[in-house]
Amino acid sequence: MMIEKKVPLQLVCFSHLPWKFVYQRPQHLISRFTKKYAVYYIEEFTNSTEEDGYSINKTIENVTVIVPHLCNRVQGAQNEAKRKEIVLKNLFKAHAIQSYVFWYYTPMALAYTANFKPLATVYDCMDELSAFKFAPPELKTFEQQLFKKANIVFTGGNNLYKAKKGQHHNIHSFPSSIDKAHFKAARDINEEVADQAAIPHPRLGFYGVIDERFDIDLIKQAADAKPDWQFVLVGPVIKIDAATLPKNKNIHYLGPKTYEELPSYLSGWDIALIPFAINESTRYISPTKTPEYLAGGKPVISTAITDVINPYQELGLVHIVQNAEDLLQMATSELSISDKSEWLGKVDEYLSTISWDATWERMHELMQNEMESNQDLQTDKINQYV
Repeated sequence: MMIEKKVPLQLVCFSHLPWKFVYQRPQHLISRFTKKYAVYYIEEFTNSTEEDGYSINKTIENVTVIVPHLCNRVQGAQNEAKRKEIVLKNLFKAHAIQSYVFWYYTPMALAYTANFKPLATVYDCMDELSAFKFAPPELKTFEQQLFKKANIVFTGGNNLYKAKKGQHHNIHSFPSSIDKAHFKAARDINEEVADQAAIPHPRLGFYGVIDERFDIDLIKQAADAKPDWQFVLVGPVIKIDAATLPKNKNIHYLGPKTYEELPSYLSGWDIALIPFAINESTRYISPTKTPEYLAGGKPVISTAITDVINPYQELGLVHIVQNAEDLLQMATSELSISDKSEWLGKVDEYLSTISWDATWERMHELMQNEMESNQDLQTDKINQYV
């Protein structure tokens, strides 16, 4: 008697990030799984006045996004984790989710998914979430449990891999990658976006989330020292009080933009910045914006983030600075260079070796190998008795 090996039909992702928040690693990877699976992206539970349940939205990438909620009228009598599990079971029943892989971005979801029986469990550890502001105190405990449960673990960068590699037997590093065509378009965009058009040059720009990882003091010191330079900050402000941000006339907060809009903003900058503070919350990050900025053809100045130093600074593609004085000196030097063709050649040579498609394909290959190996073990056990 032989057991037929079946390719799983569904992939269920649990994420701490809303799908519509900032288009980054989860969206790039999970959307590509629609080539092989019916994909469900389950966000964190919210509170609601409605009965326990969920809302559903299908994205243009064909990802089914689930926003589950619990009724806030129900008090302590019922266990919250059990209620979440019931909501999930109702979802699985309604959508006939029977042959599935679990893909975790948040270990916290293990509180209500531990009793499910996926064909395989994947943990894409994209950040050291326990170091982020407002991280739940039990997150580390759930992550330890997830390492025990997972069949395979991916990390969002090489530095994070080094920190986690001793915790799992099947762990692989997959640093941030790039949709080259999307951001390379910035090199040929000549028309200015409306809210940036009136800002004078030189422009030093940043896009991304402005939170506890962002070095506010660095930007303020640089803006104070160079009032004729313009600092353009694109992105949402979260987890910090926006009132604490510097109000210099040469610092421009343009708010969040869509993924589709980013190349148009990038195209209008003279220099792109990665001004992250050096602290526990940035120790293991691998900024996706690094290769994106480079694909757009912009010189990049970054603080000393380990996964930017290696490989980008070591390859001569990015400048690393320690403080505002360094930033001003490096930017002055860059602004004086008119011919960047040699540098762009090196940029394009490196970027030719990476892509989100290649990252996803390798991840999927490792997943498939692991699932087939597990299936072979199960078959061998059954064949002992037939």
